[in-house]
Amino acid sequence: MASEALTRLAEERVDHRFKGLPPDADGLTVGELAAQRRNLFTGGFTTPVLALSAERLEHNLRLMETYATRHGLAFAPHGKTSMAPWLFRRQIEHGAWGITVAVPHQARVARAFGVQRVFLANELVDPAALRWVSGRLDADDDFRFVCYVDSVRGVELMDAALRGARRSLDVVVELAAGEGARTGVRTDAECAAVADAVAATRTLRLVGVAGYEGEVPRADPGRVRAWLERLVALAAGFDGAGRFSAADEIVVSAGGSAWFDAVAEVFAHIPDLSRPVLKLLRSGAYVSHDDGHYRRLTPFNRVPEEGALEPAFRLWTQVVSRPSAGQAFVNAGKRDAAYDLDLPVAQVVRRDGAERPATGIEVTALSDQHAWLRTAPEADLEVGDWLGLGLSHPCTSFDKWQLIPLAEADGTVVDYIRTFF
Repeated sequence: MASEALTRLAEERVDHRFKGLPPDADGLTVGELAAQRRNLFTGGFTTPVLALSAERLEHNLRLMETYATRHGLAFAPHGKTSMAPWLFRRQIEHGAWGITVAVPHQARVARAFGVQRVFLANELVDPAALRWVSGRLDADDDFRFVCYVDSVRGVELMDAALRGARRSLDVVVELAAGEGARTGVRTDAECAAVADAVAATRTLRLVGVAGYEGEVPRADPGRVRAWLERLVALAAGFDGAGRFSAADEIVVSAGGSAWFDAVAEVFAHIPDLSRPVLKLLRSGAYVSHDDGHYRRLTPFNRVPEEGALEPAFRLWTQVVSRPSAGQAFVNAGKRDAAYDLDLPVAQVVRRDGAERPATGIEVTALSDQHAWLRTAPEADLEVGDWLGLGLSHPCTSFDKWQLIPLAEADGTVVDYIRTFF
Protein backbone atom coordinates (compact mmCIF):
# COMPACT_ATOMS: atom_id res chain seq x y z
CA MET A 1 0.00 0.00 0.00
CA ALA A 2 1.00 3.65 -0.49
CA SER A 3 2.90 4.55 2.68
CA GLU A 4 3.01 8.22 1.64
CA ALA A 5 -0.77 8.53 1.73
CA LEU A 6 -0.92 6.85 5.13
CA THR A 7 1.83 9.14 6.38
CA ARG A 8 -0.25 12.13 5.31
CA LEU A 9 -3.06 10.89 7.54
CA ALA A 10 -0.72 11.25 10.51
CA GLU A 11 -0.02 14.83 9.43
CA GLU A 12 -3.67 15.87 9.56
CA ARG A 13 -4.44 18.48 12.21
CA VAL A 14 -6.75 17.65 15.10
CA ASP A 15 -9.64 20.06 15.55
CA HIS A 16 -13.40 20.36 16.10
CA ARG A 17 -14.20 17.94 13.23
CA PHE A 18 -13.30 14.91 15.34
CA LYS A 19 -15.70 13.89 18.10
CA GLY A 20 -14.45 12.93 21.52
CA LEU A 21 -10.84 14.04 21.14
CA PRO A 22 -9.23 16.25 23.81
CA PRO A 23 -10.02 19.96 23.22
CA ASP A 24 -6.48 20.88 24.23
CA ALA A 25 -5.15 18.74 21.36
CA ASP A 26 -6.43 21.20 18.75
CA GLY A 27 -3.64 22.08 16.36
CA LEU A 28 -1.58 18.96 16.98
CA THR A 29 -1.17 16.51 14.15
CA VAL A 30 -2.71 13.09 14.56
CA GLY A 31 0.80 11.66 14.73
CA GLU A 32 1.83 14.11 17.46
CA LEU A 33 -1.27 13.29 19.50
CA ALA A 34 -0.66 9.55 19.11
CA ALA A 35 2.93 10.00 20.26
CA GLN A 36 1.67 11.52 23.52
CA ARG A 37 0.00 8.18 24.37
CA ARG A 38 -2.74 9.85 26.32
CA ASN A 39 -5.06 7.80 28.47
CA LEU A 40 -8.63 7.51 27.25
CA PHE A 41 -10.00 8.14 30.75
CA THR A 42 -7.59 10.74 32.15
CA GLY A 43 -6.11 12.35 29.04
CA GLY A 44 -8.80 14.94 28.32
CA PHE A 45 -11.05 12.92 25.98
CA THR A 46 -14.68 14.05 26.05
CA THR A 47 -17.76 11.85 25.97
CA PRO A 48 -19.14 10.31 23.95
CA VAL A 49 -16.03 8.70 22.51
CA LEU A 50 -15.77 5.47 20.55
CA ALA A 51 -12.64 3.40 21.15
CA LEU A 52 -11.29 0.33 19.39
CA SER A 53 -9.34 -2.21 21.42
CA ALA A 54 -5.78 -2.60 20.11
CA GLU A 55 -5.41 -6.11 21.53
CA ARG A 56 -8.76 -7.39 20.28
CA LEU A 57 -8.26 -5.89 16.85
CA GLU A 58 -4.92 -7.69 16.53
CA HIS A 59 -6.52 -10.93 17.71
CA ASN A 60 -9.26 -10.71 15.08
CA LEU A 61 -6.81 -9.91 12.29
CA ARG A 62 -4.65 -12.90 13.19
CA LEU A 63 -7.58 -15.26 13.61
CA MET A 64 -9.06 -14.62 10.16
CA GLU A 65 -5.63 -14.77 8.55
CA THR A 66 -5.14 -18.20 10.13
CA TYR A 67 -8.66 -19.31 9.18
CA ALA A 68 -8.28 -18.34 5.52
CA THR A 69 -4.87 -19.99 5.27
CA ARG A 70 -6.06 -23.18 6.93
CA HIS A 71 -8.93 -23.52 4.47
CA GLY A 72 -7.03 -22.53 1.34
CA LEU A 73 -9.02 -19.34 0.83
CA ALA A 74 -7.87 -16.01 -0.55
CA PHE A 75 -9.31 -13.16 1.50
CA ALA A 76 -10.60 -9.79 0.31
CA PRO A 77 -12.32 -8.35 3.41
CA HIS A 78 -15.17 -5.96 2.70
CA GLY A 79 -13.83 -2.44 3.12
CA LYS A 80 -17.27 -0.87 3.43
CA THR A 81 -17.28 -2.09 7.04
CA SER A 82 -14.63 0.35 8.23
CA MET A 83 -13.66 2.54 5.24
CA ALA A 84 -10.40 2.96 7.12
CA PRO A 85 -7.20 2.79 5.03
CA TRP A 86 -5.15 2.18 8.19
CA LEU A 87 -7.17 -0.99 8.70
CA PHE A 88 -6.92 -1.90 5.01
CA ARG A 89 -3.14 -1.87 5.42
CA ARG A 90 -3.30 -4.06 8.53
CA GLN A 91 -5.61 -6.52 6.76
CA ILE A 92 -3.26 -6.76 3.80
CA GLU A 93 -0.29 -7.18 6.14
CA HIS A 94 -2.24 -10.09 7.61
CA GLY A 95 -2.42 -11.83 4.27
CA ALA A 96 -5.46 -10.29 2.56
CA TRP A 97 -5.43 -10.70 -1.25
CA GLY A 98 -7.05 -7.27 -1.60
CA ILE A 99 -10.04 -5.24 -0.43
CA THR A 100 -13.71 -5.61 -1.40
CA VAL A 101 -15.85 -2.50 -1.94
CA ALA A 102 -19.45 -1.85 -2.95
CA VAL A 103 -19.54 1.52 -4.75
CA PRO A 104 -17.15 3.72 -6.78
CA HIS A 105 -16.37 6.10 -3.91
CA GLN A 106 -15.08 3.20 -1.82
CA ALA A 107 -12.94 1.99 -4.71
CA ARG A 108 -11.43 5.47 -5.05
CA VAL A 109 -10.55 5.54 -1.35
CA ALA A 110 -8.91 2.12 -1.55
CA ARG A 111 -6.94 3.10 -4.64
CA ALA A 112 -5.89 6.46 -3.17
CA PHE A 113 -4.17 4.54 -0.39
CA GLY A 114 -2.44 2.12 -2.70
CA VAL A 115 -4.63 -0.98 -2.58
CA GLN A 116 -3.49 -2.99 -5.60
CA ARG A 117 -6.41 -5.44 -5.80
CA VAL A 118 -10.00 -4.22 -5.56
CA PHE A 119 -13.07 -6.42 -5.84
CA LEU A 120 -16.26 -4.40 -6.34
CA ALA A 121 -19.18 -6.59 -5.24
CA ASN A 122 -21.76 -4.83 -7.39
CA GLU A 123 -22.52 -4.25 -11.05
CA LEU A 124 -20.81 -1.00 -12.10
CA VAL A 125 -22.66 0.89 -14.85
CA ASP A 126 -21.84 4.53 -14.10
CA PRO A 127 -19.86 5.85 -17.12
CA ALA A 128 -17.77 8.28 -15.09
CA ALA A 129 -16.82 5.61 -12.59
CA LEU A 130 -16.01 3.12 -15.33
CA ARG A 131 -13.77 5.64 -17.07
CA TRP A 132 -12.01 6.28 -13.76
CA VAL A 133 -11.43 2.54 -13.25
CA SER A 134 -10.21 2.16 -16.83
CA GLY A 135 -7.78 5.03 -16.38
CA ARG A 136 -6.32 3.44 -13.26
CA LEU A 137 -5.96 0.08 -15.03
CA ASP A 138 -4.29 1.66 -18.05
CA ALA A 139 -1.89 3.60 -15.84
CA ASP A 140 -0.75 0.63 -13.71
CA ASP A 141 -0.34 -2.89 -15.09
CA ASP A 142 -0.06 -4.23 -11.53
CA PHE A 143 -3.49 -2.90 -10.49
CA ARG A 144 -6.28 -5.48 -10.57
CA PHE A 145 -9.97 -4.61 -10.47
CA VAL A 146 -12.85 -7.10 -10.59
CA CYS A 147 -16.58 -6.33 -10.48
CA TYR A 148 -19.94 -8.06 -10.90
CA VAL A 149 -22.11 -8.25 -13.98
CA ASP A 150 -25.72 -9.33 -13.52
CA SER A 151 -27.53 -8.28 -16.70
CA VAL A 152 -27.09 -8.04 -20.45
CA ARG A 153 -28.10 -4.39 -20.24
CA GLY A 154 -25.37 -3.80 -17.68
CA VAL A 155 -22.79 -5.38 -19.98
CA GLU A 156 -23.93 -3.10 -22.80
CA LEU A 157 -23.58 0.00 -20.63
CA MET A 158 -20.14 -1.07 -19.42
CA ASP A 159 -18.96 -1.81 -22.94
CA ALA A 160 -20.11 1.59 -24.20
CA ALA A 161 -18.30 3.43 -21.41
CA LEU A 162 -15.05 1.46 -21.76
CA ARG A 163 -14.44 1.61 -25.50
CA GLY A 164 -10.94 2.78 -26.25
CA ALA A 165 -9.47 1.39 -23.02
CA ARG A 166 -6.07 -0.29 -23.27
CA ARG A 167 -6.91 -3.02 -20.76
CA SER A 168 -10.12 -5.00 -20.50
CA LEU A 169 -12.08 -4.97 -17.25
CA ASP A 170 -12.34 -8.25 -15.35
CA VAL A 171 -15.90 -9.25 -14.44
CA VAL A 172 -17.64 -12.11 -12.64
CA VAL A 173 -21.25 -13.13 -13.18
CA GLU A 174 -23.22 -12.58 -10.00
CA LEU A 175 -25.53 -15.46 -9.12
CA ALA A 176 -28.58 -14.36 -7.15
CA ALA A 177 -29.13 -16.03 -3.80
CA GLY A 178 -32.68 -16.95 -4.77
CA GLU A 179 -36.02 -15.56 -5.83
CA GLY A 180 -36.75 -12.36 -3.95
CA ALA A 181 -33.11 -11.98 -2.92
CA ARG A 182 -31.12 -8.85 -3.61
CA THR A 183 -29.11 -8.54 -6.84
CA GLY A 184 -27.77 -11.15 -9.24
CA VAL A 185 -28.87 -13.34 -12.12
CA ARG A 186 -31.73 -15.68 -11.25
CA THR A 187 -31.47 -18.61 -13.70
CA ASP A 188 -28.71 -20.60 -15.36
CA ALA A 189 -30.00 -19.56 -18.78
CA GLU A 190 -29.78 -15.90 -17.81
CA CYS A 191 -26.25 -16.46 -16.46
CA ALA A 192 -25.27 -17.91 -19.84
CA ALA A 193 -26.81 -14.95 -21.63
CA VAL A 194 -24.83 -12.50 -19.52
CA ALA A 195 -21.64 -14.48 -20.10
CA ASP A 196 -22.32 -14.48 -23.86
CA ALA A 197 -22.81 -10.71 -23.76
CA VAL A 198 -19.42 -10.31 -22.04
CA ALA A 199 -17.75 -12.54 -24.64
CA ALA A 200 -19.13 -10.36 -27.43
CA THR A 201 -17.21 -7.32 -26.14
CA ARG A 202 -13.57 -6.35 -26.34
CA THR A 203 -13.74 -4.26 -23.19
CA LEU A 204 -14.70 -6.95 -20.66
CA ARG A 205 -13.11 -10.24 -19.67
CA LEU A 206 -15.08 -12.95 -17.87
CA VAL A 207 -12.94 -14.36 -15.05
CA GLY A 208 -15.38 -16.07 -12.70
CA VAL A 209 -18.62 -16.22 -10.75
CA ALA A 210 -19.63 -14.76 -7.40
CA GLY A 211 -22.50 -13.98 -5.07
CA TYR A 212 -23.55 -13.38 -1.50
CA GLU A 213 -24.93 -16.28 0.49
CA GLY A 214 -26.13 -13.95 3.24
CA GLU A 215 -29.13 -13.15 1.02
CA VAL A 216 -30.32 -16.78 0.74
CA PRO A 217 -34.03 -16.69 1.69
CA ARG A 218 -34.73 -18.34 5.07
CA ALA A 219 -31.03 -19.08 5.35
CA ASP A 220 -29.98 -22.18 7.25
CA PRO A 221 -26.93 -24.43 6.80
CA GLY A 222 -28.67 -26.64 4.25
CA ARG A 223 -30.01 -23.83 2.09
CA VAL A 224 -26.73 -21.91 2.19
CA ARG A 225 -24.70 -24.97 1.20
CA ALA A 226 -27.13 -25.75 -1.62
CA TRP A 227 -26.70 -22.25 -3.03
CA LEU A 228 -22.91 -22.41 -2.71
CA GLU A 229 -22.91 -25.76 -4.52
CA ARG A 230 -24.96 -24.13 -7.28
CA LEU A 231 -22.36 -21.36 -7.52
CA VAL A 232 -19.56 -23.92 -7.83
CA ALA A 233 -21.54 -25.84 -10.46
CA LEU A 234 -22.01 -22.61 -12.42
CA ALA A 235 -18.25 -22.04 -12.41
CA ALA A 236 -17.59 -25.62 -13.53
CA GLY A 237 -20.21 -25.39 -16.25
CA PHE A 238 -18.83 -22.13 -17.57
CA ASP A 239 -15.34 -23.60 -17.57
CA GLY A 240 -16.47 -26.71 -19.41
CA ALA A 241 -18.03 -24.49 -22.07
CA GLY A 242 -14.75 -22.59 -22.51
CA ARG A 243 -16.13 -19.33 -21.14
CA PHE A 244 -12.97 -18.59 -19.13
CA SER A 245 -10.57 -19.03 -22.04
CA ALA A 246 -9.24 -15.48 -21.69
CA ALA A 247 -8.74 -15.68 -17.91
CA ASP A 248 -5.45 -16.35 -16.14
CA GLU A 249 -7.31 -17.79 -13.14
CA ILE A 250 -10.94 -18.50 -12.32
CA VAL A 251 -12.48 -16.47 -9.49
CA VAL A 252 -15.14 -18.13 -7.34
CA SER A 253 -16.18 -15.71 -4.61
CA ALA A 254 -18.68 -15.57 -1.76
CA GLY A 255 -18.62 -15.09 1.96
CA GLY A 256 -20.15 -12.57 4.30
CA SER A 257 -19.60 -12.69 8.04
CA ALA A 258 -22.35 -15.16 8.96
CA TRP A 259 -21.65 -18.22 6.78
CA PHE A 260 -17.96 -18.32 5.95
CA ASP A 261 -17.71 -21.81 7.47
CA ALA A 262 -20.11 -23.06 4.80
CA VAL A 263 -18.09 -21.23 2.13
CA ALA A 264 -14.91 -22.93 3.34
CA GLU A 265 -16.59 -26.34 3.38
CA VAL A 266 -18.09 -26.11 -0.12
CA PHE A 267 -15.12 -24.34 -1.73
CA ALA A 268 -12.85 -27.12 -0.44
CA HIS A 269 -14.56 -29.40 -2.95
CA ILE A 270 -14.34 -27.20 -6.05
CA PRO A 271 -13.26 -29.63 -8.78
CA ASP A 272 -10.14 -29.20 -10.85
CA LEU A 273 -10.81 -26.64 -13.55
CA SER A 274 -8.88 -25.61 -16.62
CA ARG A 275 -7.12 -22.82 -14.75
CA PRO A 276 -6.08 -22.15 -11.14
CA VAL A 277 -9.06 -21.21 -8.95
CA LEU A 278 -9.01 -18.13 -6.72
CA LYS A 279 -11.37 -19.06 -3.86
CA LEU A 280 -12.14 -15.58 -2.61
CA LEU A 281 -13.78 -14.91 0.76
CA ARG A 282 -15.10 -11.39 1.44
CA SER A 283 -16.11 -11.20 5.13
CA GLY A 284 -15.65 -7.74 6.62
CA ALA A 285 -17.33 -7.42 10.03
CA TYR A 286 -14.72 -9.63 11.71
CA VAL A 287 -12.26 -6.75 12.02
CA SER A 288 -14.06 -5.26 15.02
CA HIS A 289 -16.73 -7.96 15.50
CA ASP A 290 -19.53 -6.81 17.84
CA ASP A 291 -21.53 -7.42 21.00
CA GLY A 292 -24.83 -8.22 19.29
CA HIS A 293 -25.75 -9.31 15.77
CA TYR A 294 -22.44 -10.87 14.71
CA ARG A 295 -21.70 -12.27 18.16
CA ARG A 296 -24.87 -14.34 17.68
CA LEU A 297 -24.31 -15.20 14.01
CA THR A 298 -20.55 -15.75 13.76
CA PRO A 299 -19.63 -19.13 12.26
CA PHE A 300 -17.15 -19.60 15.09
CA ASN A 301 -20.17 -20.45 17.26
CA ARG A 302 -20.57 -23.53 15.04
CA VAL A 303 -16.86 -24.35 14.86
CA PRO A 304 -15.50 -23.25 18.28
CA GLU A 305 -12.43 -25.42 17.81
CA GLU A 306 -11.27 -22.89 15.17
CA GLY A 307 -11.20 -19.98 17.61
CA ALA A 308 -13.42 -17.03 18.49
CA LEU A 309 -13.60 -13.41 17.41
CA GLU A 310 -13.56 -10.74 20.11
CA PRO A 311 -15.75 -7.61 20.16
CA ALA A 312 -13.31 -4.71 19.86
CA PHE A 313 -15.57 -1.62 20.04
CA ARG A 314 -16.67 0.17 23.18
CA LEU A 315 -18.59 3.44 23.19
CA TRP A 316 -17.85 5.47 26.30
CA THR A 317 -20.64 7.79 27.43
CA GLN A 318 -21.37 9.82 30.53
CA VAL A 319 -24.41 9.93 32.78
CA VAL A 320 -25.88 13.40 32.42
CA SER A 321 -29.27 12.90 34.10
CA ARG A 322 -30.66 10.63 36.83
CA PRO A 323 -34.25 11.86 37.10
CA SER A 324 -35.55 8.90 39.10
CA ALA A 325 -34.47 5.69 40.78
CA GLY A 326 -35.54 3.72 37.72
CA GLN A 327 -34.20 5.93 34.94
CA ALA A 328 -31.01 7.59 33.74
CA PHE A 329 -29.69 9.20 30.57
CA VAL A 330 -26.24 9.21 28.99
CA ASN A 331 -24.96 11.61 26.35
CA ALA A 332 -24.72 9.28 23.34
CA GLY A 333 -27.50 8.48 20.90
CA LYS A 334 -28.24 7.73 17.27
CA ARG A 335 -25.52 10.12 16.12
CA ASP A 336 -22.92 8.02 17.92
CA ALA A 337 -24.06 4.40 18.23
CA ALA A 338 -25.23 1.69 15.84
CA TYR A 339 -28.93 0.99 16.33
CA ASP A 340 -30.15 -0.56 13.06
CA LEU A 341 -29.87 -4.17 14.30
CA ASP A 342 -29.79 -3.96 18.12
CA LEU A 343 -29.65 -1.32 20.80
CA PRO A 344 -26.33 -0.82 22.59
CA VAL A 345 -25.66 -2.96 25.65
CA ALA A 346 -24.52 -1.49 28.98
CA GLN A 347 -21.31 -3.29 29.95
CA VAL A 348 -19.23 -1.42 32.52
CA VAL A 349 -19.40 1.64 34.78
CA ARG A 350 -16.33 3.75 35.63
CA ARG A 351 -16.18 6.01 38.67
CA ASP A 352 -13.06 7.51 40.24
CA GLY A 353 -10.81 5.27 38.15
CA ALA A 354 -12.52 2.02 39.18
CA GLU A 355 -14.45 -0.12 36.72
CA ARG A 356 -17.26 -2.55 37.53
CA PRO A 357 -19.99 -4.45 35.65
CA ALA A 358 -23.05 -2.41 34.65
CA THR A 359 -25.36 -4.53 36.78
CA GLY A 360 -29.04 -3.65 36.53
CA ILE A 361 -28.58 -1.15 33.68
CA GLU A 362 -30.38 -1.57 30.34
CA VAL A 363 -30.52 0.65 27.26
CA THR A 364 -34.19 0.86 26.26
CA ALA A 365 -34.17 3.53 23.52
CA LEU A 366 -32.01 6.07 21.70
CA SER A 367 -32.72 9.70 20.90
CA ASP A 368 -30.42 11.69 18.63
CA GLN A 369 -28.01 12.54 21.47
CA HIS A 370 -29.22 10.49 24.45
CA ALA A 371 -29.52 6.85 25.40
CA TRP A 372 -32.45 6.01 27.66
CA LEU A 373 -31.50 3.73 30.54
CA ARG A 374 -33.70 1.59 32.74
CA THR A 375 -32.04 1.12 36.11
CA ALA A 376 -32.97 -1.71 38.48
CA PRO A 377 -32.72 -1.30 42.28
CA GLU A 378 -29.26 -2.90 42.31
CA ALA A 379 -27.87 -0.41 39.76
CA ASP A 380 -25.21 1.86 41.25
CA LEU A 381 -25.18 4.82 38.87
CA GLU A 382 -24.62 8.52 39.44
CA VAL A 383 -24.47 11.65 37.31
CA GLY A 384 -20.89 11.96 36.06
CA ASP A 385 -20.20 8.22 35.84
CA TRP A 386 -18.79 6.88 32.58
CA LEU A 387 -20.79 4.05 31.06
CA GLY A 388 -19.18 1.72 28.51
CA LEU A 389 -21.56 0.39 25.87
CA GLY A 390 -21.16 -2.61 23.60
CA LEU A 391 -22.43 -2.13 20.05
CA SER A 392 -24.11 -4.26 17.41
CA HIS A 393 -23.24 -4.06 13.68
CA PRO A 394 -19.71 -2.82 12.89
CA CYS A 395 -20.70 -1.18 9.59
CA THR A 396 -22.99 1.34 11.27
CA SER A 397 -20.58 1.90 14.14
CA PHE A 398 -17.55 2.92 12.07
CA ASP A 399 -19.55 5.28 9.87
CA LYS A 400 -20.44 7.67 12.70
CA TRP A 401 -16.83 8.43 13.61
CA GLN A 402 -14.13 10.10 11.50
CA LEU A 403 -11.21 9.50 13.88
CA ILE A 404 -11.32 6.57 16.29
CA PRO A 405 -8.84 6.14 19.17
CA LEU A 406 -7.06 2.77 19.21
CA ALA A 407 -6.67 2.02 22.90
CA GLU A 408 -4.80 -0.62 24.85
CA ALA A 409 -6.44 -2.44 27.75
CA ASP A 410 -5.26 0.12 30.32
CA GLY A 411 -6.71 3.00 28.28
CA THR A 412 -3.46 4.11 26.62
CA VAL A 413 -4.31 5.46 23.15
CA VAL A 414 -1.61 4.31 20.75
CA ASP A 415 -3.05 5.46 17.42
CA TYR A 416 -6.07 6.94 15.65
CA ILE A 417 -8.01 5.35 12.82
CA ARG A 418 -9.31 7.70 10.12
CA THR A 419 -12.46 6.71 8.24
CA PHE A 420 -13.74 7.92 4.83
CA PHE A 421 -17.49 7.48 4.46
